[in-house]
Amino acid sequence: MTQIDLNVLAKDLDNALAVTAASDGAVYVGVLVKSFATNEEAVAQVRSYLDAGVLASVGLGAGDPAMWRRVVDVAVATLAPHVNQVFPAAGLTLGALQQAGAEEIFVNALISPGSRPGLVRVGTGPLSTDQPGEVSAEQAAAMLAEIGVPSVKFYPIGGARQLDHLAAMVRAAVAAGIPIFEPTGGIAPDNFEQVVGTCFEAGATHVVPHVYTSIVDPSTGETIPDEVAALAATAARLATS
Repeated sequence: MTQIDLNVLAKDLDNALAVTAASDGAVYVGVLVKSFATNEEAVAQVRSYLDAGVLASVGLGAGDPAMWRRVVDVAVATLAPHVNQVFPAAGLTLGALQQAGAEEIFVNALISPGSRPGLVRVGTGPLSTDQPGEVSAEQAAAMLAEIGVPSVKFYPIGGARQLDHLAAMVRAAVAAGIPIFEPTGGIAPDNFEQVVGTCFEAGATHVVPHVYTSIVDPSTGETIPDEVAALAATAARLATS
């Protein structure tokens, strides 16, 4: 059985409620710590979402590795149901949530495409991101599997030219027993089906595509509920096909 959950943004609580309703609840709504001056403000936003029944996703903000510690702190303070993290800090985040008493822990680890399909960059932290070096997709997946991180976040997709990179990382994750795959960076309504389909063809059974600015109304800053509803309908079709 396959599953697709969307991950989108929202301008505020009202917008978060609207996109949640548009997807019949099959959506995580990002709270990007970089957008807040303090952790306390980010925590308040996450808690307002959770209290209203919105599945909050604590994120970095444009994959900014400097935000990794703030993500840990906000996630632990709120026990948010979904957490985005750089690869080097994923294990620490997982352990911190376990120590905080989280019952269900959904943490991903950010991996970037390498110079060719099958090679990836796991140096996605604030120091390592500027250093050279690649590892095999298989080694990256094994490193996550051995510490219990359940999801790979692959960023950026970069359009159709990166689908071979995407497929190679999905195959490695599946072989390592990692059940969830999260493609992000460059996903829009016009390539959504192709990206998600590539994940399924490579063996993934639970996909969480992040669709951000491509479905945001630039005049209001709000994510468009009708766009979310259309993506949710496509996701439902793909998950049952």
